[in-house]
Amino acid sequence: MREIVFDTETTGLENKADRVIEIGGVELLNHFPTGRTFHVYINPGDRKVHPDALAVHGITDAFLKDKPTFADIVPQLQEFFEGAKWVAHNATFDMGFINAEFDRLGLPPVAPELVIDTLSLARRKHPMGPNSLDALCRRYGIDNSHRTKHGALLDSELLAEVYIEMLGGRQAALGLTSIETRRNQVVEVTEVIEISYDRPRPMAARLSLEEIEGHAQLVASLGSKAIWSKYTN
Repeated sequence: MREIVFDTETTGLENKADRVIEIGGVELLNHFPTGRTFHVYINPGDRKVHPDALAVHGITDAFLKDKPTFADIVPQLQEFFEGAKWVAHNATFDMGFINAEFDRLGLPPVAPELVIDTLSLARRKHPMGPNSLDALCRRYGIDNSHRTKHGALLDSELLAEVYIEMLGGRQAALGLTSIETRRNQVVEVTEVIEISYDRPRPMAARLSLEEIEGHAQLVASLGSKAIWSKYTN
């Protein structure tokens, strides 16, 4: 199963009037990070960043002036998210903005069944809360000390770790990636490498000869229909 854990930053809180100015996303395959990410800043046109929003993410109007518009980045966005579930913390907020941007361009909204809200998941798993992203990082021992401001890609990376932990934690393979990050551009796809090692010599038996013989005698005493006999023949 392919999922994109994502986050947005916006000019304000009203999706009908305010605009998306940053999108970050992290790809998961069967709940494991592949190393593929998406990150872009977006020019909101005539809409200015509200002071309250600026205090949260620190993205200024001057910084956004030469960035691409939402219409410019839509092909990249659709290609990256195609066929995947959209995973966000308080997804109603983020999807409200994404779908409002799609509507302005005459594009269909993202189907609700493709959206996973990690805030709803956290509230079911931890009903006593708190369930903010920072609180969940503390709960699961995820280092977020470098999160001095909200940022779409950083928050997506932290949320991906939280989401995996809420689902039961990481399994096996080791991913080695090299990620090139450039503002205004989708981060390049990187390679996931699985590493395994063979023992230089077989592990020594942990049972003594007496224990092995004793077990064999016990199995023999159980009769031919005993389930252990299937593993000793």
